[in-house]
Amino acid sequence: MTMQARFGIIEVPRSIASTIEHALMAEAAGFDWFGVADSQSLFRELFVTLGVVGQATKKAMIGPTVTNSLTRHPAVMASAIASVQEITNGRAMLGLGTGDSALYNLNERPKGLKGLRDYITTVQSLLRGDHANFGGRDIHTKWIRDHDIKPVPIYIAAEGPKTLELAGEICDGVICGMGFSPEVAELTLEHITVGAQRAGRSLQDIDIWAMTRVNVGPDRGTLINEIRMELASTAHHAFRFTQEGKLIPTKFAETIRRVQAEYSPANHEDLGESPNAGLMGDTDFLEYMVNRFAVVGTADECVERIQAIRANGIHQFIFTGFVDQRAALIKALGDTVFPRCRN
Repeated sequence: MTMQARFGIIEVPRSIASTIEHALMAEAAGFDWFGVADSQSLFRELFVTLGVVGQATKKAMIGPTVTNSLTRHPAVMASAIASVQEITNGRAMLGLGTGDSALYNLNERPKGLKGLRDYITTVQSLLRGDHANFGGRDIHTKWIRDHDIKPVPIYIAAEGPKTLELAGEICDGVICGMGFSPEVAELTLEHITVGAQRAGRSLQDIDIWAMTRVNVGPDRGTLINEIRMELASTAHHAFRFTQEGKLIPTKFAETIRRVQAEYSPANHEDLGESPNAGLMGDTDFLEYMVNRFAVVGTADECVERIQAIRANGIHQFIFTGFVDQRAALIKALGDTVFPRCRN
């Protein structure tokens, strides 16, 4: 039986009011997941925002998409997301990654894979109401145990082979950030399977979503221009730490290193002609990034693209779409794209 397509969207909380407005629009448009980005130096506070979004919405899964394993102690994180779980009557999720602009704007650096594993397993213990050892100290979240809060699923945002395997091994789900061309999708699913098998699980036990840059409209060139800063962000983040094992054409290796070196965390996800958008001047590289990471075009072209990606084994999409006409994009996806590619 073919898996049904599901769709989510990530919100950059530029204001509380606009975030609530977009959350309500997204839910009405049929989005299954409304994620909120986390970068304390640039956007509104994550868990305050999730609290009001949780009260305003009724159906969509909500949660950090994503936060990091450094700026909040595991007990603080567990208590915060369990509170969102209570507010939403069980609709919360927790997306975690190694960290990006939230850390770089504090002059911090991401934790390695072991640090991420330790953090996640600690939060999992605390969300069950158990005691945990973190940094050599016993910690707990007594209130979660006393109030029998429903477990919160944890997702890793993963771009590299080892992180994908970690997600398959210890998490409920994964937000895949390697792209979804046929060969990349195949490799992504292979790595998740390796991790799942370590834990006696299968690929079907893991809730798999693809991070997807998106824009819908009549003119492809204009649409791509509007998301250039998103594609720069992707080049900066998805290929960090190493290019090895990520199926990157050799001819783009130096361009990627340049984008990473010149990327400005202080302008992360800035709209319009931002410094980061200006890094995507190589037209061949820009087209490569669109083909690997984006769904862009008319409604017909977006439907065709989604169905082609689904043929590669990816059926769930978490969109970004950080454009000026955000509300119009949400409506266009709900009205002209989703109804034609759910099944």
